[in-house]
Amino acid sequence: MSKKRKFLNLSEAPVIPGTEGWERMYPYFYRLAKDNKEREAYENNTLWYYDGLHYPEPMYPFDLIWDEAWYLSLSQFNTRIFMVPPAYGVDHRLVNGYVYLAAVPVTDPEEIKKRIPLFMERAGYYYDNWESLYAKWKEKMLAIIKEVKAIEFKEPPDMEDISIVHDGLGISTAYELSLAYNRVIELALKNWQYHMEFLNLGYAAYVTFAEFCREAFPGIEDSSITKMIGGIDVILFQPDERVKELAKSAVSLGVADIIKSLTNPTEIMAKMAETDSGKKWLKQLEEARDPWFYLSSGTGWYHDHYCWNDRLEIPFMSIRSYIAKLEKGESLERPTQQLLEERERITSEYAALMRTEEDRNTFNKLLTISRTVFPYVEEHLFYVEHWFHSIFYGKIRELAKILVNKQMINDVEDIWYLNRFEIPELIADMNCAWATGVSSYGVSKWPQEIEWRKGVLQKFREYTPPPAYGLPPDVVKEPFTVVLWGVTTERVEAWLDAKNTDVDSLTELRGFSGSTGVVEGIARVVRGPSELSTLREGEILVAPTTSPSWAPIFTTIRGVVTDVGGIMSHAAIVCREYGMPAVVGAGYATAMIKTGQRIRVDGDKGIVKILEP
Repeated sequence: MSKKRKFLNLSEAPVIPGTEGWERMYPYFYRLAKDNKEREAYENNTLWYYDGLHYPEPMYPFDLIWDEAWYLSLSQFNTRIFMVPPAYGVDHRLVNGYVYLAAVPVTDPEEIKKRIPLFMERAGYYYDNWESLYAKWKEKMLAIIKEVKAIEFKEPPDMEDISIVHDGLGISTAYELSLAYNRVIELALKNWQYHMEFLNLGYAAYVTFAEFCREAFPGIEDSSITKMIGGIDVILFQPDERVKELAKSAVSLGVADIIKSLTNPTEIMAKMAETDSGKKWLKQLEEARDPWFYLSSGTGWYHDHYCWNDRLEIPFMSIRSYIAKLEKGESLERPTQQLLEERERITSEYAALMRTEEDRNTFNKLLTISRTVFPYVEEHLFYVEHWFHSIFYGKIRELAKILVNKQMINDVEDIWYLNRFEIPELIADMNCAWATGVSSYGVSKWPQEIEWRKGVLQKFREYTPPPAYGLPPDVVKEPFTVVLWGVTTERVEAWLDAKNTDVDSLTELRGFSGSTGVVEGIARVVRGPSELSTLREGEILVAPTTSPSWAPIFTTIRGVVTDVGGIMSHAAIVCREYGMPAVVGAGYATAMIKTGQRIRVDGDKGIVKILEP
């Protein structure tokens, strides 16, 4: 890639009228270094790509906590713990409310050489003891979920209970409130320390296996490599499986008509409670809700991606859809057996092509490791982004109710316009006012500031962030950047070419082969979970990205196209498990394709073609 071709520098990012001063909403270390020449030079000579995979919307100040958490955790495991040879961490910046990332490569060949034996020792220990360490990881996650559930936020009363005196406690409810907030934040960050403990190794195992296959079999398709580790059964599929079971049970118990005739979950459950069969179904529902309904309606990275337990109409809509399929005699099962048979067929064919016994042993070893670690790549999502995040957001809303009562903010949902570092100041202000009996300064400061921030976020939503800033490297080779975000040398070149291209004039998009197969159909552009109800049977989903909670729609649609993501993104993995053609990382799909257009999705070649204007 020529160094003469580049994007706008970060320092040249436009200022959206009416958002001047937006930087104050976020931690200072996310801001651009306009007052530090050395840092500014680094920023302008680095490739920064928009993380639309995780953040298809501008960031609420509070929701940035998850980005901050993995900013540390992913990078530390690469750089300081497992000593990944070719890659340090991933740097982060905010531009007009959107998150941009930059891979930090190890450029010194001697440093790479020095890190190889360290990585082999440290990562090797995890690969050799994966099952026991993973079992321990699940125990840690269950413990931290239990702890965050138990945290309580108590509003300081006009007069403390006499027990504080009689028991000689020596502390107030106000102090306990501050302590509770600090603890819930500590658990959130600890939760993300655990998140990355295994994830990089899961990706590294796949990348190593894929590189071996490409060297051993020149010209091998990425789809053939992914098929050799497909057919997985992970807990992330369990919420959808429980919904299917509830649909089957409703039919067998004779209560399906109640679900079909009513749309309000409260009304459905009230009607169910009138009969023995309905009560039996309700018991099955309650058993499924904890933990499987702690599934975010989106990615789990935003506070307004409510989980199924908070929005029961979402799983009930899926139950209703599955009932309709059952009554038509259609199967609800994933084609797991076919995937396993295809996996073994392809694996045997490539193993037979090995020229030496040593190569065959290496192939088998790398394949075994990849299959062993691969489930974690999906399973961690349920424990962290869905189960923990859903409970965590509920706890923050409990705190927000107290802030509303004390007139520090006007509405519970206003708390998300504060970043996590500002809230301790707000609590301290409120507590001191409570203790002294004087008025809090925050009562006049924060409601006004939050209203301004709401306007800024709205202007950010109306803005389309460019795919990248800065100077592209000659070759993009950081493994996680490639397989998860789908940012490759070719993709960057396509972005550069598209700078002067009218998107509406294009008729073909190129991305990654997320899942093999070719399908034609009517496109349905869905930009978020609130638009899922518009999908019709047999349509092709076109979205910025997908979420695990969208699994029920995979039994009704014919194919998937996403703007962002690589071959290890969630959309790619799930489509492979459902045997559905998919092209991921297509870049401009949601901008270029319009709902109602007929398109062809070639999951074998990674091409999407618009067949009708």
